Amino acid sequence: MRSRWTILAVLFVARAAMAFQFQSVGAVAPLVSDSLGASLADIGILIGLNLAPGLALALPGATIGRRYGDKATVLAGLLMMLAGEMLMTGSTSWSLQIGGRLIGGTGGVLLNVLMTKMVVDWFAGREIATAMAIYINSWPAGIAIALILLPAIGTTLGMTAVGIAVSVLIIVGLGLMAFVYRAPEVSPAGGGERCGISAGTSCAVIAAGLIWCLYNVGFAMVFSFGPSMLVERGGSNAAAGSTISVVLWLATLSVPWVASWPIAPNAAARF
Repeated sequence: MRSRWTILAVLFVARAAMAFQFQSVGAVAPLVSDSLGASLADIGILIGLNLAPGLALALPGATIGRRYGDKATVLAGLLMMLAGEMLMTGSTSWSLQIGGRLIGGTGGVLLNVLMTKMVVDWFAGREIATAMAIYINSWPAGIAIALILLPAIGTTLGMTAVGIAVSVLIIVGLGLMAFVYRAPEVSPAGGGERCGISAGTSCAVIAAGLIWCLYNVGFAMVFSFGPSMLVERGGSNAAAGSTISVVLWLATLSVPWVASWPIAPNAAARF
């Protein structure tokens, strides 16, 4: 029987593949500019388009997961990510680059919405803080790996090799999700009848969402445009990616450690 930590590792790899694909443009932005004749503004459009489908699909994604099942929906999302990457790899057409980012981003949204719930299904009431911290860090870990590997691959072997590298990681995530992941045998905590959300809970969720949004905006500015800035200042693509990845590795290593700190039940009352 597979342990919940094995399941967490599968979810980690699948979401890291999503982050790896997201960063596949920013990590090799100078090479993308050369191959497509794209400006810095164009690079920003390609980066943003990957997450743009989330504006329309975040809420419907939960409904899709309830109707077709979490695993089936995540597998469909991974297949869309693979299709989008293959479309971008197979052509230098600007319109196909945009289409590939949107298709891949749509699949990524389905992963983002459902896999957090899948972590809760396995860890509700047991080490949930540590498990969630590890899972959340799949995003900076995937981006950091992309910043280290993709500039070297792109510089040495070209942009087609970058697309192949991204596709391989997506296929790994797809295989793990298809053949290793399984739903928990026991219904997750809180899995009974749905009830309404109070006004206080809604305000708390909105506040947390805004904090998370602003945090990610600032964080994304570093790893999306940092490599281009360092290259413009005379650094190599590989060196620029490795330097920017330090920020991501520090986040990846520190968050689970901080999340595991014991907090007294009345700690919040002291502030």
